[in-house]
Amino acid sequence: MSLRYPNEHVLVVPRPLFDQLGSFHGLAYEVDRYLPVLLDPANNYFLQRDEAEHDPTKKQIIPYAIFHHRGKFLRYVRSKKSGEQRLAAKASLGIGGHINSDDAAVSSLERSTYLAGVEREVAEELAIAGSWSHRVVALLNDDSNEVGQVHLGVVHLVELETDEVTSNEETIIDVGFYTPDELRAGRDQLESWSQLCLDGIERLMA
Repeated sequence: MSLRYPNEHVLVVPRPLFDQLGSFHGLAYEVDRYLPVLLDPANNYFLQRDEAEHDPTKKQIIPYAIFHHRGKFLRYVRSKKSGEQRLAAKASLGIGGHINSDDAAVSSLERSTYLAGVEREVAEELAIAGSWSHRVVALLNDDSNEVGQVHLGVVHLVELETDEVTSNEETIIDVGFYTPDELRAGRDQLESWSQLCLDGIERLMA
C-alpha cells in the first residue's frame, strides 16, 4: 500500500485516555481538565500519519485557531488542493494542523513545545501584519464523521491588532472577516468543527 504521508509523524493520544477524562460532542470549556493530561509526555507520542488517519483508537491533537478582530472573525475556504481532501472546498473559521515530530526532539510533547508548534502553524498558513496573542479557550470533538473520529481539537482564540491578514498557502483562499450573524447565514458551508465553534462563539469569547 502506498503511503500518502510517508515522512510525517503526528502527535496522538490513546482514545481510552480521552474517554477516561470524559469524552463529549462539540465544545468542552474545562481546558484545565484535559490539556495538562493530554500534553503530559507520559500520555502522548508520535505516530506515522497514514496509520493515525485510519485508527480511531488514537486521537490526533489538532490546534484550531480562530481569529478575532473588533467583533468579526476570519473565514476562509480550503481549496481543492488541500492536503485533507475530506475537507476540501469547505469554508472554515479555524487555522490548524497536526503537531508533528519536527516540533519536538523527543518522542512525545509537552505544553511549551506544543505552543511553539501552534505558532509555527499560524505563521506557515497566514501573513499577519500586526501583533497577535492567543489563548486556549476550549476543546473540540466530533465523532459523527470519519475525520472527527481520529482528531481532537484544541481551540485557540487569537486576538488580532489588525485585520490585515492574507494567505501564505495556495490551499487557503477567499480570506475575509465576518460578523457572527453573517457567518450564521452561511453556516451550512462551514466544515463541522467550524459549525460547532460558531454555535458556541459567545462562550468562546467570554
